[in-house]
Amino acid sequence: MDTIEKICFPTKLRLSWPVILAILTCTAAGCGKEKAAPPPPPVVEVVDVVQQDVPVTMEWVASTDGSVNASIRPQVTGYLISQNYKEGDVVRKGQVLFRIDPRVFQAALDQANGQLAQQQARWTTAKANLKRIKPLAAQNAVSQKDLDDATGQEQSTHASVIAAQATVDKAKLDLEFTRVTSLIDGVAGIAKAQIGDLVGPGQIGELTTVSTVDPIKVYVPVSEQQYLKSTESRKGRSNGTTLELILADGSTFPHKGKITFADRQIDPKTGTIKVATLFPNPGNLLRPGQFAKVRARIGTEMNALLVPQRAVTDMQGKLMVAVVGPDNKVTIRSVEAGQRVGQLQVISKGLNPGEKVVSEGVQKVKEGMPVSPKPFAPPNQVEKKAAEKKPVGTSEPAPAGKR
Repeated sequence: MDTIEKICFPTKLRLSWPVILAILTCTAAGCGKEKAAPPPPPVVEVVDVVQQDVPVTMEWVASTDGSVNASIRPQVTGYLISQNYKEGDVVRKGQVLFRIDPRVFQAALDQANGQLAQQQARWTTAKANLKRIKPLAAQNAVSQKDLDDATGQEQSTHASVIAAQATVDKAKLDLEFTRVTSLIDGVAGIAKAQIGDLVGPGQIGELTTVSTVDPIKVYVPVSEQQYLKSTESRKGRSNGTTLELILADGSTFPHKGKITFADRQIDPKTGTIKVATLFPNPGNLLRPGQFAKVRARIGTEMNALLVPQRAVTDMQGKLMVAVVGPDNKVTIRSVEAGQRVGQLQVISKGLNPGEKVVSEGVQKVKEGMPVSPKPFAPPNQVEKKAAEKKPVGTSEPAPAGKR
C-alpha cells in the first residue's frame, strides 16, 4: 500500500485512502456528469379515418382487337408488281392495295371473248336454219326428223353461247382480281409479300390485314362466378353499365365503353368466359394487340372507412397501420383492406371512424412510441401553399458566379 501511494502521489500530495477512493469513484462515474436528455418525439403527419359511401368497382386485364379484321388474300396466282398503299395508313373499302401481273388474265379474257363470238355465230346459223325448216315442216315438205334436228341444233348452240359467256365472265373476274382491294374501311397492316413474289392460293396466302379500329373491340376474360353473378344482377333491367379503360401507362382513356356480347362457352383451361366490349376510338389511338384494364362499377359500399394508401404498410404479407391515440402514443394495428378509391384505401376491418393514423413518417414509429402529430398535407397542397407565399414577380436568386 505504502509503495503504491508513493508511486501515485508525490510526498507533498499525500492523501488518505478514503480520499483516493472518492477520486477514483468520481473519475469512473463521470464525477457528477449530467445524464443526456432523451430525444424529442418524432414529428409525424396524421390523418383522420374518413367514413363515407364509395362506389364498388372491379377491374379485369383486357386486350384490344379490331371490331372487324379482314385478311387480304389474293384470289388468283401471279407475280406481284406493285404495292399501292402505305403501311399503317387508313384505307377505304374498294381501295387498291396490290396489283398482280394482269397480262396472262387479259389474254385469257381475249380468248374467252373469241370463243363466245364463235358460239354466237353458230347459234345465229342454227336459229336461221330452224326458222326456214318450221314452215316447210308445217306443209310436210320436210320430215319430222329434219325439224327435230334443226331444233336440237339451235338449242345446243344456244347452250354453248351461255357456257362461253360464263367463261368470259370468269376471265373478267380473274382480271379484276389482279387488283387486290380492301374489303373494309380501316387501318392497313404491314405487307407480308414483296414486289416480285409469286402470290396466290397455295403460294403466299395473306398479303396484309385491314382492321376497323373505330370503334375498337376490347376482350375481357371474366370468371365463371363473376359472369353468373353479373347475369343474375342484370335480370329485369337493361344493361346500362359504363366501362372505363385504363391504358398501359396508367392513364384513363377519355371515352366510355359498353358490353356487347359474351362468348358462347367457358374456356375449360382457364375457367373464364370472354366478354367483348366496344369503345369509341376517334383518331385511332388504340390499336389491336394492346393490353389494358377494364373497370366497371358494380355497386356502392355504404359507410366505408377510408385512409390514404400511403398509410398502409405491407409487412410480410400483413397490412399494418400506425394509429395515434389520444395520448399521442402509437399503436401498430393489423387491418384488412378492401378496394382502392383513387389515392385512398378502403379498410374493411381494424379501424374505427375518427381515429388518427400516421400518413407520413410511418417508418419512424414503433409500438408504444410517443410522437408529435400534425395534420397531413399532400405534396400538391404543400407546393401550392409555397407558391402562394412567394411574392409575385420575384425569382429565385441566381447561383454565385451566374448573376
